[in-house]
Amino acid sequence: MRHAVRAALVTLALASPAMSAPPPPASIAAQMPAIISAQMPATISAQLDELAAGRITSEQLVQAYLARIEAIDRHGPALQAVLAVNPQAIELARKRDEERRAHAPMGPLHGVPILLKDNIETADPMPTTAGSLALRDNMTGRDATLAARLRAAGAIVLGKTNLSEWANMRGSRSVSGWSGVGGLTRNPWSPDRSACGSSSGSGAAVAAGLAAGAIGTETDGSVTCPASVNGVVGFKPTLGLVSRHNIVPLAHSQDTAGPMARSVRDVALLLGVIAGSDPADAATKDADAHRADYLAGLDAGALHGKRIGVMRFEAGFHPETDAVFAHALDVLRQAGATLVEIKQLPGSDAIGDAELLVLLTELKADLNTYLLTVPQAVHARTLAELVAFNQAHADRELGLFGQELFEKAQATTGLSNPAYLAARATSLRLAGAEGIDRMLADHTLDALVAPTTGPAWTIDTINGDHSSGQTSTLPAVAGYPHLSLPMGLVSGLPVGLSIVGPAWSDARVLAYGYAFEQALRFHAEPGLTVLQMPVALFKPAG
Repeated sequence: MRHAVRAALVTLALASPAMSAPPPPASIAAQMPAIISAQMPATISAQLDELAAGRITSEQLVQAYLARIEAIDRHGPALQAVLAVNPQAIELARKRDEERRAHAPMGPLHGVPILLKDNIETADPMPTTAGSLALRDNMTGRDATLAARLRAAGAIVLGKTNLSEWANMRGSRSVSGWSGVGGLTRNPWSPDRSACGSSSGSGAAVAAGLAAGAIGTETDGSVTCPASVNGVVGFKPTLGLVSRHNIVPLAHSQDTAGPMARSVRDVALLLGVIAGSDPADAATKDADAHRADYLAGLDAGALHGKRIGVMRFEAGFHPETDAVFAHALDVLRQAGATLVEIKQLPGSDAIGDAELLVLLTELKADLNTYLLTVPQAVHARTLAELVAFNQAHADRELGLFGQELFEKAQATTGLSNPAYLAARATSLRLAGAEGIDRMLADHTLDALVAPTTGPAWTIDTINGDHSSGQTSTLPAVAGYPHLSLPMGLVSGLPVGLSIVGPAWSDARVLAYGYAFEQALRFHAEPGLTVLQMPVALFKPAG
C-alpha cells in the first residue's frame, strides 16, 4: 500500500548518524563506468529473442545483473533496490542453459532473471521479511503460487527487492521505500528523490536495469505509484486474477500482486504466467474463466473507436504534470479514441476513512493467520508480538517513524465487527458501483484515464513524504485493473498515465496501454552516476 490515507507525512528521529555506502572493492570500482553503461537486452522480450538465437546465455544475463547490482545498487548511486540476491541464481541459469542446449521443453520465460518483492515467498534460500527485522529468519522454503508459476515458466528468481516495511502499513508517517532490513531505496532518475512505495525496490530495480522485470504487490498504489515515478510500466490486476498464497498479507479485500517491466508487452507476458485460479486462494475461483492470452490481445489499434473518460477530479494537482497529461490526451485522440470529460465524482472523498478501517481490521486478522504458518525461528507470531518486537528493537525499527497503524490495527475487534462490515460495504459501493461502474455506464465508456501521480518528490527526512495526487484508490478499493505507463517527463523526471477499467477487463486495459505506448513512442533512461550522493541516507541493518 502506498499510503494508509491520501496524505502520509513522516518525521525522522535519529538514534545515530546515518552512514554512507562503503567504497566498492577495487575490482568493481575499476569496472563501474563500463558496468553502468553496458548494453544488455533491456526488455524481457529482447532477452528471449537473444537467448533463442544463442547470442547470449542465461548465465551471462545473471552474471551481468549481479555485477550491475554490485556496482549500482550496493555502491555507486547505492540505490538499495535489491534487498537480497539468490545464491542459487547462477546455478539455476546454468540449468536453464543446459535445457536449452538439450532442446528440452521450455516455458515462456525460459532463462529470464526476475526480481520479486520481499513479501513474496520463494523456495530459494532467502528469507521473506516484508522489510521487518522481525522476519529476518522467515526462511519458509516454500514458493508463493506466483513464484512457482514463474519457475515453471522457466524464469530465474534473481533476488528480492526492498519495499516500504510492512507495505507501508506500520506507521502513519512512514518514509516510502524504507525498511529496517533493506534501508532506503532511492530513485535512479535522481537518487535524492523518492522511489514511492511500497514496491519501491521493484520499480527502481527495473528502471535501473537490475532486471528486465519484477513483481510487486499493491493494496492501494503500491505498484502503480513506483511504476510512475520510476518511469516503468506497472499493472495492478483485477482482485482475484493472481493468487496471494504465501505472500505476506496486508488486507485481503485489496491485496494483489502485479508485474512491473519496461514495456506493456513484457507486463502482459508476466501477467499471463502468474494469472489463474488457485485452490489455496478462494478469491481466485473465477480467474481461469477470465484469464486471457494477454500478449495476443495487444493491438496498436485498440483505442480506435473507444470512448475514454478523463477523470479531471484526479488531476489538477501539479501544473507541469497536467501539461504532460494534456499531450497524452492528444495522443489518445490521435490513436482514435473519443475523450469524455468527467469533472467530479460525488462521494469519492468519503472512501478514505472507510478504507482505512477495512485495512486496519484485515491487517490484524490476516497477519495473525499468516504468522501461524512461518518457521519457529520467527518468534513474533501475532500482531501484538510484532508491536512488542518493534518496541524492544526501537533503535533499529522505530528510529525513523512509529507503529501507530499497527497499534490501531491491534485494537480492532475482528472481521465480524459491524463497523468493519459497514465500512467495507461503503468503500466498495463508493469505489465500484457508484464510482468506476457508474462513470463507465453513465458516459458509455470503455475505460478511464488520469495522471497516476506527480513527479518523484525529494526525500525529506525531516518533513517526510510530500507526493502530489494519486489515482490508485478507486481501482484499489473496487478491485479493478489499473495500468500505469510512462507518458513523459516533468523537469527530467517521469510521470505516468493511469488507465482503469471494470472488473476482469485486464486484457482490454493492457491493449489500450499498448496502443498508447506505440502511439506515443516515448523513451528515456535515468542518468545514473557513480558519484556518491552528498547527503547520506539510511543503510540496511547490518
